[in-house]
Amino acid sequence: MDKIEHVTLESEKGERLDKLITSLHSEWSRSQVQQWIRDGHVEVNKKKEKANYKCNVNDLIVITIPTPEPLNIEPEHMDLEIYFEDADVLVVNKPKGMVVHPAPGHYTGTLVNGIMAHCEDLSGINGIMRPGIVHRIDKDTSGLLMVAKNDVAHVSLVNQLVEKSVTRKYYALVHGVIPHDHGTIDAPIGRDKDDRQSMTVIEGGKHAVTHFSVLERFNHYTFVECVLETGRTHQIRVHMKYIGYPLVGDPKYGPRKTLDTDGQVLHAGILGFIHPRTNEYMEFSSPIPDYFSNLLANLRNSN
Repeated sequence: MDKIEHVTLESEKGERLDKLITSLHSEWSRSQVQQWIRDGHVEVNKKKEKANYKCNVNDLIVITIPTPEPLNIEPEHMDLEIYFEDADVLVVNKPKGMVVHPAPGHYTGTLVNGIMAHCEDLSGINGIMRPGIVHRIDKDTSGLLMVAKNDVAHVSLVNQLVEKSVTRKYYALVHGVIPHDHGTIDAPIGRDKDDRQSMTVIEGGKHAVTHFSVLERFNHYTFVECVLETGRTHQIRVHMKYIGYPLVGDPKYGPRKTLDTDGQVLHAGILGFIHPRTNEYMEFSSPIPDYFSNLLANLRNSN
């Protein structure tokens, strides 16, 4: 394992530990550095500190870079719907029902397995389970994802997510008829204390903002467009439940009595970002899948 040392300067006094390290080493993402801190690979004055530790003058920061684990997830040939690909970035349209990356006990059939068979070069920042994965969408959410093919592209895309400059528009069908045309939900999201597998709006949670616009109203449902300002786990699903309009088909956050859709009706339809190498803004649009459009057609006929 390689070790890197840094003695903090007067100008760095008061800087967060994770932020200082990523400012010194731009090839590392902040999320990667935070994981290293949690895993004990970073010491300040021979002590372990948290990511939000405020640095003092002459602090000795020692970073022990862990040896990368070899990828041992098996590639699987799949009929992937690729919207864009070059040497740095791949944009793929994930179908409903597919898990994005392997997890303990679930190592096959994921989008990562398919991407690994499609291309050999993927960033290794997120480790052996999530090569190339910059952001995720839930298993039963369909739509567009950007994948990094090298570490430089990964850092650039992650920084854009942190800076909230990535365009992410989703289409959803929710229970209830929303009376106003537009709205913003600004409510912190954290782990549900009573159910650790679920997220909820909670005091002290992470800052989360979702903007929504009504596209169409039906007798008991509303078709909406949601724009993510932040990207918390299950954000749209949690926020829409919080304001009283849970997603149709959502087994975790929706009502028991709902339409038979095999999971939440949610599609990541528009994705835009600045290309890591060319600095060109690129935007991609994916139409809602057939099951979603058929559902809307049936609702229109029954209105």
